[in-house]
Amino acid sequence: MATDIKDTIHAVDAGAVMRLFPARPRLLAMGEPTHGDNTLLDLRNELFRQLVEQEGYRTIAVESDCVRGLVVDEYVASGAGTLDEVMETGFSHGWGAFAGNRELVRWMRSYNDGRPAAEQVRFAGFDGPLEITGAESPRQVLTALHGYLAAQVDADLLPCTTESLDRLVGDDDRWTNPDAMMDPAQSVGQSADARQLRFLADELVALLDAQTPHLLAATSPDDWDRARLYGRTATGLLRYHHAMADTSPARMTRLCALRDLMMAHNLLAVSTRGPALIYAGNSHLQREKSSMRMWQGSVHWWSAGALVSAQLGEQYGFVATALGTLRCQGVDTPPLDTVEGLLYALPEDRCVIDAPRLATALGDTRPALRVSPWFGYAPLDPAHLTGYDGIVFVKDVSQN
Repeated sequence: MATDIKDTIHAVDAGAVMRLFPARPRLLAMGEPTHGDNTLLDLRNELFRQLVEQEGYRTIAVESDCVRGLVVDEYVASGAGTLDEVMETGFSHGWGAFAGNRELVRWMRSYNDGRPAAEQVRFAGFDGPLEITGAESPRQVLTALHGYLAAQVDADLLPCTTESLDRLVGDDDRWTNPDAMMDPAQSVGQSADARQLRFLADELVALLDAQTPHLLAATSPDDWDRARLYGRTATGLLRYHHAMADTSPARMTRLCALRDLMMAHNLLAVSTRGPALIYAGNSHLQREKSSMRMWQGSVHWWSAGALVSAQLGEQYGFVATALGTLRCQGVDTPPLDTVEGLLYALPEDRCVIDAPRLATALGDTRPALRVSPWFGYAPLDPAHLTGYDGIVFVKDVSQN
């Protein structure tokens, strides 16, 4: 069996990744098992650089706020602002502080400098302006969408004024109240104002869709695409806030599912631009249901990758990343009866594995699920092995 496993592995480069697929996927997703490790981010950067230069990928999308990501995209395309400013304001979840992300943005700007727009590589965040524990106020995206439409269509067609939006949103702090996660009664998401805002957001998006021929003729494709992003985000945020106020046992399942649904909508929009590279946690990109144990028990929901794969089929490719050790967090040598343990026993420090061939080589052998002592590292689920197109394995990393 060890010989069979060795036959499934290759050196880590763009060619090895592309050989996993019968044709270039429109969306090629690379997952990570932990956030913020610069060994993994550096490896991602090198692979993505090769895939841009050799395979013609033209968008890089990461698990960060889709609205903040517009700041990064403007910088890599035109050089607007400074790298320091972009890293501070263009990322959510603290991802702007990671050296690997800074290097990615720096390289993208350098690559684009002097190239015509059609040959540039663009940036996108595809997470919503939220985290499991809370969400942003809808003011920014509702106001931006309204402003785009107000500048292009007859005022009589608008369902509201900016003043009415401001009045209904009210104090932004009531939307971002952190106590709402543990106490649904503290959420504003099912108030009369929130219900009216959901109606108005739907009306604004309907107007945007109904005016598409005029808007595409009157504004740039980037402006129209940005307005659609504002619309998706406004409706998604208001759905999320509504679920924050839910008191049913399914509350956390709904919240997790809505976050990944927003991710999926953004990824499908990214796919219309052309070939794109995606980077996020393995669980968001896998084809299987995701799961997490929370204070109310285990929750299960369809991941963004599962939703996108169901629609794009073979145009969606997913390569998971696994690691052997992360000793600074107590993640030590993996047991031999796990997928990570089998790969750790090989001599290669890092490699690309053909996951379906590995599953075949294992035959009736059922690897155990590795147990991590640290919540921040998610081991591979051996039950999902046939749902991966490939695995990038890194033997030893140290978070820095």
